[in-house]
Amino acid sequence: MIKFYWNTAPNPAKVALCLEEMGLPYEIVPIDTRKGDQHKPEFLAINPNAKVPVIVDDGETIFDSNAILLYLAEKTGKFLPAKASDRGQLLSWLMFVASGIGPYSGQSVHFRNFAPEPKEYAVNRYTFEAQRHWGILEERLGKEKYMVGDAYGIVDMAVWGWSRLIPFVLGPDAPKQFPNLQRHMTEISARPAAQRALALKDKYTFKTEMDEAARLAMFPHLARKVA
Repeated sequence: MIKFYWNTAPNPAKVALCLEEMGLPYEIVPIDTRKGDQHKPEFLAINPNAKVPVIVDDGETIFDSNAILLYLAEKTGKFLPAKASDRGQLLSWLMFVASGIGPYSGQSVHFRNFAPEPKEYAVNRYTFEAQRHWGILEERLGKEKYMVGDAYGIVDMAVWGWSRLIPFVLGPDAPKQFPNLQRHMTEISARPAAQRALALKDKYTFKTEMDEAARLAMFPHLARKVA
């Protein structure tokens, strides 16, 4: 059985959706980042980057959410493009989510919601870049029903992990800017597998207080300044 190191953040949500869509049995190992579980030696042994998600599948350890999606798709042969000629598009859009959507959205969340003042420059930069990247996906989904080819696949799962959080990333009115993304997100969220993935949050309790210990666990740079 797959061991799945998970919490309620966007990147683990992608993998939860994928596992549910593929019908693969898995065991949840909750990682509470506000308690610092990600910095424990036993977790660093499987992901030295101290991030979730991670899966361990029959002794094979895979970290980074989009790497996990690709691994599971290739393992099962499911949710990959029907045409071999679409593989380049699959890799391009999957990496676009990994290198653009996730990082810029995450930094936008951090500077808008957690960083101390002064932060105007950082908020402007990361909000601009997050909006720009989401705008590229909005245009894509205005031309195509799904991200790659004619069928729902792992790139759609990768997008869904973050698109549910657009109001938190860019502000409460932001979804109005992205009707195609909203259509895409709503369709995926209605799938039974997505409902099961989202219901995981009701089975586990995580620390909610953003106290000093939580800030240091989630933002280790606060503990020291780098010259």
